[in-house]
Amino acid sequence: MTSTAAIFDAFRQDLDEHNDRRERLIKASRDVTNISKKAIFLLHRIVLENVPALDGLTPALRAAKAGNENLRQVQQIYANMKEELVGDRFWRYQHQVSPGLQEYIEALSFSHFLEHGTLISLDEVQQTLCDSKGAPYFPLTISDYMLGLSDLTGELMRYSISGLTKRGGRLQAMDTLGFVRNCKADFEAFTPYVRFLSKKQSVTAQSLQKIEDAVYAIVVRSSEYDLSPEMLDDIVSQTFSSSSADRRGGRRNADSEDGFDDENMSF
Repeated sequence: MTSTAAIFDAFRQDLDEHNDRRERLIKASRDVTNISKKAIFLLHRIVLENVPALDGLTPALRAAKAGNENLRQVQQIYANMKEELVGDRFWRYQHQVSPGLQEYIEALSFSHFLEHGTLISLDEVQQTLCDSKGAPYFPLTISDYMLGLSDLTGELMRYSISGLTKRGGRLQAMDTLGFVRNCKADFEAFTPYVRFLSKKQSVTAQSLQKIEDAVYAIVVRSSEYDLSPEMLDDIVSQTFSSSSADRRGGRRNADSEDGFDDENMSF
């Protein structure tokens, strides 16, 4: 007959294994988050470079290529996590895996948008989380997929507004506006079924409003000039570049004034 001490030793071993596995997954998820964020920054930086097309690759395609290469590090991390998430373990540790997975989907969907101009599908995301034989490392839930895509709208807002400083940025902002507007409308149907999606929809609404305000200002101002699209692009680019410089200068002046006041108060 098994002694009471032996039974509790088995319980202790199970708990130790659970805690160790949980800590490993949390660390891996943090690594995924960091790499995905760096990939997003890389995508924004490359797509805004004023470099002519090289080897037939536009800045958007170059950005997508570099971003996909960076995200292979994430895919390798998930490949190493496969044994930790076998069977029902994924559902037990989903809370630890989800944050990094959503950040990865955000970065992957942004790269996919730059390359194809479309929304990446759930099957396409799942394919990036499979081994060479097509076996998934773990199941991709609809909630993680939807929440990751919802975060994409914030990056598209930054992409469209930052792109106004480049030639062709007007049309890019208008196209992105329609895309984000459709995303918000389509995601709304899933809010009763996906937890936390309603909160992210409010952030999406804010991002959408920022794009709408920028596009509205461009359309109104452009109607005042009877100029070619190229000249309008130059005017818009110069306007946004100068306004950005003014804001940076204003912040520097405010900082210097604050320092001066603090210095006077010290006497």
